[in-house]
Amino acid sequence: MIIVSYNVRQYLERCLESVLADLSFSGVKGEVWVFDNASSDGSQDLVREKFPQVKLHASETNIGFASANNFVMRKLLTSPSPPDYFFLLNPDTEVLPGAIEMLLGFMEGKTRAAVASPKLLNPDGSLQPSAFRFPGLIQTFFDFFPLHPRLYSSPLNGRYPGFLYRRGKPFAIDHPLGAAMLVRRKAVEEVGLMDEGFFIYCEEIDWCLRFKKAGWLIYCVPEAHVVHYIARSTSRLPERTTIELWKSRYRLYSKHKSPFFLKAFRALVKVGLRYKELTDSRLASRGVISREEFAKRLEVYRAIWKELQPSCLH
Repeated sequence: MIIVSYNVRQYLERCLESVLADLSFSGVKGEVWVFDNASSDGSQDLVREKFPQVKLHASETNIGFASANNFVMRKLLTSPSPPDYFFLLNPDTEVLPGAIEMLLGFMEGKTRAAVASPKLLNPDGSLQPSAFRFPGLIQTFFDFFPLHPRLYSSPLNGRYPGFLYRRGKPFAIDHPLGAAMLVRRKAVEEVGLMDEGFFIYCEEIDWCLRFKKAGWLIYCVPEAHVVHYIARSTSRLPERTTIELWKSRYRLYSKHKSPFFLKAFRALVKVGLRYKELTDSRLASRGVISREEFAKRLEVYRAIWKELQPSCLH
C-alpha cells in the first residue's frame, strides 16, 4: 500500500488508522508505505511516532504524485518478494472495513484486470463519482461553459450512471479517480510505471489508457467502500494546481490523441479562457470580485494558455 502525502497531517492520521484497522480486520498481509512530499505540518513526525510499523520515505522536495508512487513501486518491484498488487491511496481517504479484502478478492478472480477501484463516498455517506470515461472535447466544453446541472453528472460528462454503483456488482470502466486504486503488479511490469512527466493530475488516466491499449481491463468494485475528503492537499494552492491540471490535460492529449484533436482542444480552451476573462471582467466591474482577485484570475488564465503551447511539452 502506497500513500503519497503532502501537508495533510490530520487526514493522513485518519487514513493510516483506517488502513491498519482494515488489514487487521481482514487478515490481509502487506506493507504500508508513506511517501511524504516535503510536508511542513509535522506529517513525518506523526508517522514515525504513532505508526512505527509504517515504512516512511521523507522526501526533501515535492517530486509530485507519479514520481512518488513510482519511487516506492520500484523499490518493491526489485525486492526479493515483490507484492502481487499495489494499492495506491490518497491520504485524504478513510478505508471502510472489508474494502481491501473485497478488492483483492475481485482481482484474484479477474485475471485480466489491471486496476480495481472502490466506490468512493463523501464524508456524509453520499456517493462520490469515482469511475469515468476517458475525457475528450465535450468534457473540456463542460469546464468552461455553464449548462444544466444534471448534464454535469451525465454520460456526456464522462460519468457512469448511479444505478451501476447502487447495484453493487463490479462494472468495467475506462479509469477510476486516482484517490484509491488497486493495481496488478504483472500489468505494471508489462506496461510500465506512471509517466513522471505528470506532476499532478491525469497520471491515472494515462496509465489506464496504456493498460487498455495493452489489452488489460479496468473495473469499479462498488462493494468496496472508501470515504474521500476530496483534494485536501491541492486545495491549499488553487491557482498553481489549476495551471497544473490544464498542463497535464495537454500532455495527456498530446500522447494519446491526433494532431487534429489537439488543435481543436487548444482552440476550445482559447475560447473558454476568453469567456472566463469576459465573465470575470463583468464581475469585477459590479464589485462582485475585487480588482486584485480579477488580476489574479487573469494571471492564471494566461499561465494556462502558455502551458498549452507546443514548445512547453517535454
